[in-house]
Amino acid sequence: MENSKIDIKTMSQLAAEGRKPDYLFWVGCSGSYDPRAQKISVALVKLLNAAGVDFAILGDEEACTGDPARRAGNEFLFQMLAQQNIGTLNQYGVTRIVASCPHCFNTLKNEYPDLGGHYEVIHHTQLIKQLLEDGKIKVKYGTDKLTVTYHDSCYMGRVNNVYEVPREVLNLVNVELKEMSRSRSNGLCCGAGGAQMFKEDEPGDKRINVERAEEAAATEANAVVANCPFCMTMLTDGLQATNKRDDMMVYDLSELVLNRIEF
Repeated sequence: MENSKIDIKTMSQLAAEGRKPDYLFWVGCSGSYDPRAQKISVALVKLLNAAGVDFAILGDEEACTGDPARRAGNEFLFQMLAQQNIGTLNQYGVTRIVASCPHCFNTLKNEYPDLGGHYEVIHHTQLIKQLLEDGKIKVKYGTDKLTVTYHDSCYMGRVNNVYEVPREVLNLVNVELKEMSRSRSNGLCCGAGGAQMFKEDEPGDKRINVERAEEAAATEANAVVANCPFCMTMLTDGLQATNKRDDMMVYDLSELVLNRIEF
């Protein structure tokens, strides 16, 4: 991840200084290597720095959580990656993790404990809400009202039952929400879950991401907000394929908040 213009340190650097941060930021594969998701990582780092949050990343020591491998049926690879990561995390005495990817969040929170990895894991949406409520980051005075629709990612919504937190964040930053016809527990998957991101989808009348993009466009909102790098990719591609709303932007929640706070 590009770090020449932002303040970010690795766990190994802090260990050499004899200290531990309050949070480990788990960047994830998408946040590290995908150009679009890298912008989300940078946005979150800027928010954390603005709020004075003490955090670090693993850098080159971070491996994939193993989520795609397990979803695709390769349990051996999942456990190999998980045990490698748990060894690294425990070596540094990590206790609290913030993740920007719901897939990483779910795996670290719900699946690593079975293999000896016990951590307090939160999604960046939850941490951002806390920072806003605590006054660590503040919305710009006179910020224009923006109308958005929100897409519930499967691993935040149906899997972990986190529906209201992102909506509360939108309200805190003076954003008007226009719900899609299917939302919350009835929301439609973007089409990338369960390792579908890495394979061709099954034949059908319409691709799932196109159907979801059409639902987003139908709200006539200015933008669609998500909190998952997989969803960001699928929604962006879906909107381009519909040819209906090429003016509709797709934002991660962290990017939207960053654009609406004062420094």
